[in-house]
Amino acid sequence: MIVVDTNVIAYLLLPGEWTQSAEALLEHDSSWVAPPLWRSEFRNILAGYLRRGTLTYDQTVAVQLTAEEILGGNEMNVESRAVLQLVRDSRCSAYDCEFVALARQLEVILHTMDSTVLAAFPDTARSLEQF
Repeated sequence: MIVVDTNVIAYLLLPGEWTQSAEALLEHDSSWVAPPLWRSEFRNILAGYLRRGTLTYDQTVAVQLTAEEILGGNEMNVESRAVLQLVRDSRCSAYDCEFVALARQLEVILHTMDSTVLAAFPDTARSLEQF
């Protein structure tokens, strides 16, 4: 089991520079976990693709459903206190700290490409570049 941030999910499902790394990560460990926040963040990423005309409405819906299948049943809440402690001790957003808090709660690694998170939490976060 690993925690992935929303961008890792996007890299997996929206072809780009890091897609192969995200695919390798999924092959390495297919039990991906995230806080429920990932859904809103992912929909926001898809909104950009839709507005730019990169994806059609039907394509964005299909990608969202695929993402929900991958993370189906693997969404876990985190305590606000834990998130706010991480915010206090870093320069990361509360959104990013939700993923860190979940990884710490589960005692697993968070996979991300967020340089701020990687710098602030080297004990918890690992770069997708490793895959």
